[in-house]
Amino acid sequence: MIYKLKITVLFFLLLSKQVPCFSQTKIIPGAAQLELYLKILEKDNIGVIAHQASLVNSKTHLIDTLFSLGVNMKKVFAPEHGFRGNADAGEKVADQKDPKTGLPILSLYGSNKKPSKESLAGISIMLLDLQDVGVRFYTYLSTLHYVMEACAENGIPLIILDRPNPNTHYTDGPVLEEDCKSFVGMHPVPIVTGMTIGEYAKMINGERWLSNGIQCDLKVVPVKNYNHKAKYEIPRRPSPNLPNSKSIALYPSLCLLEPTVISVGRGTEMQFQIYGHPQLPETNFSFTPRPNYGSKNPKLKDQICHGVDLRKFENPEKIELKWLIQAYRDFPDKKSFFKKSFYRIAGNKKLKKQLVQGMNEQQIRKTWEKDLEKFMIIRRKYLIYP
Repeated sequence: MIYKLKITVLFFLLLSKQVPCFSQTKIIPGAAQLELYLKILEKDNIGVIAHQASLVNSKTHLIDTLFSLGVNMKKVFAPEHGFRGNADAGEKVADQKDPKTGLPILSLYGSNKKPSKESLAGISIMLLDLQDVGVRFYTYLSTLHYVMEACAENGIPLIILDRPNPNTHYTDGPVLEEDCKSFVGMHPVPIVTGMTIGEYAKMINGERWLSNGIQCDLKVVPVKNYNHKAKYEIPRRPSPNLPNSKSIALYPSLCLLEPTVISVGRGTEMQFQIYGHPQLPETNFSFTPRPNYGSKNPKLKDQICHGVDLRKFENPEKIELKWLIQAYRDFPDKKSFFKKSFYRIAGNKKLKKQLVQGMNEQQIRKTWEKDLEKFMIIRRKYLIYP
């Protein structure tokens, strides 16, 4: 019973070391502030959208905490990479049962990206806790969209436990164009949004981006002691191929190389911190992709790739185009460089043409300015944090 347990919640959590220090300077994610949302969950049937980084503190998972407190959870919904986060990017995730709690886990990746009416039957509140990295093509934002849409269509309130965005200190990149929409980009936003997932949800609602302009009954539990310039290191990797803060910082820029022939380190322990290809000029750095956690069949498997090591590169304050431009210039077979999916990651069909035409970074960035300025005006309306 939630009501009976409420008085002893903080005592219980302190004993189990599940509450972080409540100082004025420590950043406290929404999930760690149980006193702000636990009472709302009383006497309700709860559905939870969570993944491996949905932690109450650096070690204890939200699902395990709520289960131990007697919260009446009915189902867990998992995004790309699965509930415990061991699936490859793009890999189909099957429905299963959590061995720890016995809860059914329903996949929101693959053929069922949106919770169905049947899967939501009997659920009266949905709770979402996903660690985002503030990048348009990171698919947790698309999962957020479909969850909000399903909740709105079925009259189910949604509570978002907000988390810091490690790339929230800048906003940059081309704004997605309508004819480039896909699951790796559903909204007219730049590559880096500079928003937390809670702020982004408010924008989806306020701009009426859900089907037929419907709106979700939305509540955001905000991050405590947080602002957009705050530095935050995620305690657990948010997905298999973002293993550390450096990879997360370089991801918005290096992911532009993903839909090309170039490897960005999948199949190594330096994912999104390096790039290379066997046909690039030989340098003093090389790597060989091999199957590993998060990449069962990496691009250029077992081939020696000549390239660039960016692990000591200072974290960007903007989208860095120089690596994409240089890789294209150095690659001998220009016609085979781009894959068909490049426009989906770029968000437009212009960037490929600009690279082929030989435009430099400054010239390309100039073409983003007007749309980026318009987005910044929209973004301002939905910010929770200074």
